[in-house]
Amino acid sequence: MLSDILVHGLMNGAVYAMLAVGFSLIFGAARIINMAHTAFFMLSAYFIFYFGTTLALHPAIAMPLSIIVVVAIGVLVYYVFMEPVREHGTAVLIVTVSLAMVFQELILISFGGHYRGVNSIITGFVSPMGIRISYQYLLTLGVVSLSLVIVWLVLMKTRLGTAIRASAQDREVANLMGMNVAWIAVATMAISVTLASIAGVMVAPLYTLNPHMWLSPLVLVLAIVILGGLGSIKGSFIGALILAFIEVTVVFLMPGGAFLKLAVALAIMLMILVIRPEGLFGVYLEGER
Repeated sequence: MLSDILVHGLMNGAVYAMLAVGFSLIFGAARIINMAHTAFFMLSAYFIFYFGTTLALHPAIAMPLSIIVVVAIGVLVYYVFMEPVREHGTAVLIVTVSLAMVFQELILISFGGHYRGVNSIITGFVSPMGIRISYQYLLTLGVVSLSLVIVWLVLMKTRLGTAIRASAQDREVANLMGMNVAWIAVATMAISVTLASIAGVMVAPLYTLNPHMWLSPLVLVLAIVILGGLGSIKGSFIGALILAFIEVTVVFLMPGGAFLKLAVALAIMLMILVIRPEGLFGVYLEGER
């Protein structure tokens, strides 16, 4: 039981961190609360199903193709729907929720409401210290962890990362210093959607696909970013691990835990909002110390 909690906690924590970091990035750089963020996660899962199962493309082609298509959709959606209303928070919320619903309906029209499955990229198991872990889990955990490390390096060690952090600190000052804050927002949106789409294609073989699969991760992501501090990358990562292990513990140890995990996430979110609204690490995307 403990080994199952450890394995599933790490796996879920890494995936939730991918989604939460992407959510925090676009909020930090453009002050956009993107409620359609996990819809891109869903789209990438269905694209890997379409390319890999329906068209029978090799995973080495289907996976990057799915990510590229979803990122292109994300950037297009940003230019057409989000950028014109970026300065109006309520309008952004309405637009992004509407977009998520549109994506959901498009999936229903294209694939129906049936549950879908994606074949594992790699089969088999390994049993270190008696803990049985599938190679697919290990591959997913490895790819997701590597992606998070790359994003951290980009944010901390590159000019683009410096520009994103400067824009998150103060967009007006960044603009006065000659930074193109509009382009920075687009680049950040592309990174955010890339993280969501990588998570989607990697967990597709582990999840059951359905047109409503974006809702549950959205609730968890909101709870994570509020727990960690909206806009904090470090907070998103730590909050994802905390909430993932709480969720897995509830599922494995409480009767009916699978039905209670979202309620637990919402309860944690409400408690943090009441006790410490800024979260564990504040509300700004700052240089991580």
